[in-house]
Amino acid sequence: MIHVVAVITAKPGQREALLRLFQANVPAVLAEQGCIEYVPVVDLPDFGPAQAPIGPDSFIVIEKWESAEALRAHGAAPHMVAYGRASREMVAGRTVHVLQAA
Repeated sequence: MIHVVAVITAKPGQREALLRLFQANVPAVLAEQGCIEYVPVVDLPDFGPAQAPIGPDSFIVIEKWESAEALRAHGAAPHMVAYGRASREMVAGRTVHVLQAA
């Protein structure tokens, strides 16, 4: 199994609009061959000193894929290309970590 942790940072004030666009794309991603999990997450408010907040302009995408091939196909899927085009002006930055179990 492949794990992905993607940190998406929206331009200031754009996170909610970007999340709406992202959420609209989630059903298509979950229907992809090899997709196990694909969910955006945000900070849990006021958790305490153990938390390292990601901040008001960011969200993290937690993904699980059956294989690296499925993940590569995901990146090239037409709905992902369309999402990339539609979200381009809202995104300030993104960091993607592709991981495997240790």
